[in-house]
Amino acid sequence: MIRKIENKDRSVFLKLSNMFYDSAAVLHALPQKYHEDAFDELMRSDAYAQAFILEKDGKAVGYALNAETYSREAGGKVLWLEELFVLEEYRSCGIGREYFSYIEKYAFDNGFARIRLEVEDSNVRARSLYEILGYRPLEYRQMYKNLKNI
Repeated sequence: MIRKIENKDRSVFLKLSNMFYDSAAVLHALPQKYHEDAFDELMRSDAYAQAFILEKDGKAVGYALNAETYSREAGGKVLWLEELFVLEEYRSCGIGREYFSYIEKYAFDNGFARIRLEVEDSNVRARSLYEILGYRPLEYRQMYKNLKNI
């Protein structure tokens, strides 16, 4: 089951978010305050970011975090799949596919032109799922400038 995150999910979100950022799926861990600030922002507004709890048999087994942008190149709104994390013991059980089915319908129903995501080259398992689902690489090198110290 996939459901929108609620205030009652604070501890489970923080736990899962920390696990995600401590995994090989991301480049580096984040300060605890960033996890807490993210949850607070998700509770404040869903104008540009939303999160979902992924459940199996009534237990929270993962989460997803999305952000919304606009892209002229894409011809409209873009839904960024910022984070998708499923506990190791629940991977390859269809939870990721269920989430993609859910979010693709949401994006289509809400007029998004593109869904975009990032994946580490070393995350072969996730890349394989994304490719099976029809996602293709963009030939861009991303660049960034931090305005906060990490």
